[in-house]
Amino acid sequence: MNIKKLGLLLLLPLSVTAQEASLTTYVKPIIGTAKMGHTFPGATVPFGAVQLSPDTDTIPYEVGGKYNGDVYKYCAGYQYADSTIVGFSHTHFSGTGHSDLGDFLIMPTVGKLQMNPGTAQHPENGYRSRFSHDNEVAEANYYRVKLDEPQVLAELTASTRVGFHRYTFPASTDAHIIFDLMAGIYNYDDKNVWTVVKVINDTLVTGYRQTNGWARTRTVYFAMTFSKPFKNYGTQHNDKTQAYKGFWRKFDQDHHFPDIAGKKIRMHFDFDTKANEQVQVKFALSPVSMKNALENMQAEIPHWDFDRTKQEGQALWEKELRKIVVDLPSKADYINFYTAMYHAALMPTVYMDVNGEYKGLDQEVHQASDFTNYTSFSLWDTFRAFHPYLNLINPTRNADMVASMMKHYDQNVLHMLPIWSHYANDNWCMSGYHSVSVIAEAILKGVYKGDAMAALNACVQTANTRDYEGIGAYIDKGYIPDEVSGTSVSNTLEYAYDDWCIAQLAKKLGKTGVYETFLQRSTHWKNMYDKSIGFMRPRLADGSFRKKFDVLKTDGEGFIEGNAWNFSLYVPHDPEGMMENMGGKKRLSRYLDSLFTMHLPDEFFAHTEDITRDGIIGNYVHGNEPAHHVAYLYNSTGEPWKTQEKVRMILKNQYHNGADGLGGNDDCGQMSAWFIFSSLGFYPVSPASNEYWLGSPAVNHAVLNLENGKQLVIKAENQSDKNVYVKRVLLNGQLVKNNRLKHEDLIKGGELVFYMSPRKL
Repeated sequence: MNIKKLGLLLLLPLSVTAQEASLTTYVKPIIGTAKMGHTFPGATVPFGAVQLSPDTDTIPYEVGGKYNGDVYKYCAGYQYADSTIVGFSHTHFSGTGHSDLGDFLIMPTVGKLQMNPGTAQHPENGYRSRFSHDNEVAEANYYRVKLDEPQVLAELTASTRVGFHRYTFPASTDAHIIFDLMAGIYNYDDKNVWTVVKVINDTLVTGYRQTNGWARTRTVYFAMTFSKPFKNYGTQHNDKTQAYKGFWRKFDQDHHFPDIAGKKIRMHFDFDTKANEQVQVKFALSPVSMKNALENMQAEIPHWDFDRTKQEGQALWEKELRKIVVDLPSKADYINFYTAMYHAALMPTVYMDVNGEYKGLDQEVHQASDFTNYTSFSLWDTFRAFHPYLNLINPTRNADMVASMMKHYDQNVLHMLPIWSHYANDNWCMSGYHSVSVIAEAILKGVYKGDAMAALNACVQTANTRDYEGIGAYIDKGYIPDEVSGTSVSNTLEYAYDDWCIAQLAKKLGKTGVYETFLQRSTHWKNMYDKSIGFMRPRLADGSFRKKFDVLKTDGEGFIEGNAWNFSLYVPHDPEGMMENMGGKKRLSRYLDSLFTMHLPDEFFAHTEDITRDGIIGNYVHGNEPAHHVAYLYNSTGEPWKTQEKVRMILKNQYHNGADGLGGNDDCGQMSAWFIFSSLGFYPVSPASNEYWLGSPAVNHAVLNLENGKQLVIKAENQSDKNVYVKRVLLNGQLVKNNRLKHEDLIKGGELVFYMSPRKL
């Protein structure tokens, strides 16, 4: 897009230019990849199984038998501050606080064959290469970089299940493509359980790798094909400690041997290349078999037209982004908004082959006949705004995600819904059982059309799994004792919210007994509140509160990724009850004022990996999800203007265009979903309710193209950086009362108008 056209976009009414602009122009995949390093800048389509991206280092998970804290920066494999690239792997997480994946790393090299990655300080000692950001381009479904050492131009694009590489080589009789089956993210010596490779012919290779990491038992199959035959190939076996070698030793397994197996394998494929000759690689994944991986490749990219695949993927992104078309004050605002939409369509990922087959938690092959199966559910994060966002603008996809969660439950011998699941495993990360929030919300909003009674039973069974993270004590005592769990307070608060969700679903289905039981359980948050100090506080099994307690510390005080100041506000299902318990409107208002204006010294989050200074405003920790609803609580105190003021401040303070563009890790789209909702002027404080709470829109104008064919048009009359206060709001000409909108009203479409003012009202 040229500058003149961009100028038109910013000056003319949205309706004039909406069809002209390419919204993918504003997507900046490298935003948020600096200090925390949790987004990846590679090639993928919306919710694609392949997330093909550069990895910039090979930091091990442990050093000397102890956790290596530096590995945290490489949750997505890419660090903007790094100056070398190790290679390009095919699976990544976006914005997680822990990690796995980084499967099947490929790297082009020229000259002396080197089968080790080398180091960042001395890349010349291995196959890695220096690079410059001046020679790097990252777009939706496209990545390009010049590799300095081999002088190779590397380009990446993808379909849903296939990564497509294009490498432009210099003239050489010694060009190589390294295939590293040892590489991985959060890697350690024993992570690879077993690897198999079959060299079918001089252009086709298949195989699989099984790993034991965040997912305990994860097997990924592949098929790889080259655009030209390789002249030689070989294998480096690094299983030096394996005692039994078998009688495979009768073969030369290092050179031109097609039947390869082991724990630690690297391979090389050798070529003669002319100047500027392009060697292309297609790499398909499958959760089921090598045969299915090859079928995925043949179905999705049967040709060798790289540019076609790039354009088709970018067309999918354009379609995804056009679900919300906005008019914003500046180019920076456009970049923030559409990059947020991009981030909110990276995960969860498709987890099934083109024939509908996938591997379940029972490690058996299943057929998805009437839904798309998904994996990688970071539910502690995404139940808050990401899944509500999908319910509004992408409900069919969210319904499929709920169906995937139900299949997870059916296949799980523990009879629990997912906590944090990926690749036919549950890694059990974080707290709560927040799949019940996602499921209840989807049913209550009419999004999920499956068996609602089966869903309720699954929710109840999960919530009654007594031996999981203090649930038994929570049921018996009405709280989790400090002796039972190091995050006893936050767990109790999160269970209470989830139980309220179950109660609402039971009420809808007429299950009165279940409703009453879980409604009562949803009040357990009160048992953690110490009125003598005005904060939630760890409680001992004998009923007394823990004596040694610091309300500012974010570790060791009974909370996960937060402190008492933030978590004491976590009662999203009963904010009015919370306010009354705290002492009323004035008390809550003063509390909120202090939260945003006081200073949280570094010492109080020095040992909390997920919290950094750039994600904090005062003592409000926006970089971590438990406080995401907090700015909206002023609506309860009768001071909505403070909500409006704070929301607009957070939008400006926590979201930027640069490489350090997010105040925290994106957490699989949750940070971005908060930004999208808040920019539009409303937010789901209690996701399983049918309500959104009003804030202050940052858009001038927006059109939500709803899946039911309706359009919801949002207008902010007289909106500006100074006019952040809302005089009144009309939905289809009717005054919106109580600063709340109902979901069923929004999906009918129409016009939502905010009248903005520079004065507090």
